[in-house]
Amino acid sequence: MKKTFTMLWRAAAFLALCHVPAKAQTYQQVWADEFNGSISSSWVFETGGGGWGNNEKQYYQRANATVNGTDLMITARRENVGGMPYTSARMKTQGLKQFTFGKIEARMKLPLGQGLWPAFWMLGANIGSVGWPACGEIDVMEHINAENKVYGTVHWDSNGHAEYGGNIITSPDAYHVYSVEWEPTYIRWFVDGVKYHEINISGGTGGTEEFQRPFFLLLNLAVAGNWPGQTVDESKLPATMFVDYVRVYQKTSTPPPTSSVTIQAESYSAMNGVQLEGCSDTGGGQDVGWIDAGDWLAYNGINFPTSGTYTLEYRVASPAGGTLSSDLNAGSIPLGNVAVPATGGWQNWTTVSKTVNVNAGTYNFGVFAQTGGWNLNWIRITKASAARPASPTLATPSPRLDQNLELYPNPTTRTLRFRAEASLLGSQYQVVDVTGRTVLSGQLATADLDVSALQAGVYTLRLSADGQASVTRRFVKGAE
Repeated sequence: MKKTFTMLWRAAAFLALCHVPAKAQTYQQVWADEFNGSISSSWVFETGGGGWGNNEKQYYQRANATVNGTDLMITARRENVGGMPYTSARMKTQGLKQFTFGKIEARMKLPLGQGLWPAFWMLGANIGSVGWPACGEIDVMEHINAENKVYGTVHWDSNGHAEYGGNIITSPDAYHVYSVEWEPTYIRWFVDGVKYHEINISGGTGGTEEFQRPFFLLLNLAVAGNWPGQTVDESKLPATMFVDYVRVYQKTSTPPPTSSVTIQAESYSAMNGVQLEGCSDTGGGQDVGWIDAGDWLAYNGINFPTSGTYTLEYRVASPAGGTLSSDLNAGSIPLGNVAVPATGGWQNWTTVSKTVNVNAGTYNFGVFAQTGGWNLNWIRITKASAARPASPTLATPSPRLDQNLELYPNPTTRTLRFRAEASLLGSQYQVVDVTGRTVLSGQLATADLDVSALQAGVYTLRLSADGQASVTRRFVKGAE
């Protein structure tokens, strides 16, 4: 009788639990350093030589970490300091920012050369009391010498040093997003959203209980050492590791804030086969035209802040209709096709849309012409909870200054382009030379600025809009 009652109670409890609504969890950004103009106060710098446990040959010092306006630059140099033949920088968030679980990523471009060892990694926050490897180590990305691959590895104490790693073929001297998804049951490694390695850490499997505790972040560029070897190709020095940003996301059940990003079509990072023309749609400016089958547009560094459903809207015009598709990271993540209707003319505008599911992260967003014969004015990416119905009369958003504004190419010889998460059209601009003299000014009508008339040198661009703090960025005008 007692056994029957117990079984009935358990069954009732199970049924009650089945009626508790599950709250979906999504990644939301909890911390970042964008390195736009400065290095945040969340980092401290290591100082000294001595090999750092790997027989490395560099002396670490703060002076080797600088910011060029958009990127952190850690530079290794041939110079004698502290008895070491090379200098570089190593920075960490120890004691300032530490995290337990999450998605940790950085967008980076790495130097190539025998003896170079750039890394983005994590150490257990208890290293001061238990030492290494008992604290645990998560290597988000390591690269050595001039190899065409990067490595992701974990180190821990399992009756001595244990490690488990993987690698992926890539082009390290180009920008890529390196990330790990670290959860209580697993750690997974990605390059540009493509997974290449995984380890099971559930319940401390294989003695991996170290990875259930807080970790801090590190960035460094070592010279020589046990892994890359002691030979250094000094013809590659100085060598610089570029870091566009470091971001940390964690899972939460709290609904994310509504968000929407509008990308002006003409602000592409790269393209094939298209041309720009004046646009008669609301807001004016330019659109992308002369789109034929096989043409494409790419927009770098587009951030999807949380995992989930997004609405993609495309502002299009077409005399006879066509088909476009979109994708992430050069086609590795397809987002599907969208039919472009016949609108009655090249400047008769309407908005079409598609709903997609995307994991949190920063991607290169691409638009591809499956069939041609259409123009594109803008793309809007909206989290589903904030989605608005498509309307052919939507106006271009008023300018919203973006603290994550990027200028490219930098240096430039003729045209300075803007990359931002919101429309900058209509904002006021000033270009100031090193003497403080304004040499260009006006109102932005497109997502780029002609600076070909300026003399070679360093300039400051200042953007302002009503009721908003101005945003300033430095750029270099090169000689033609």
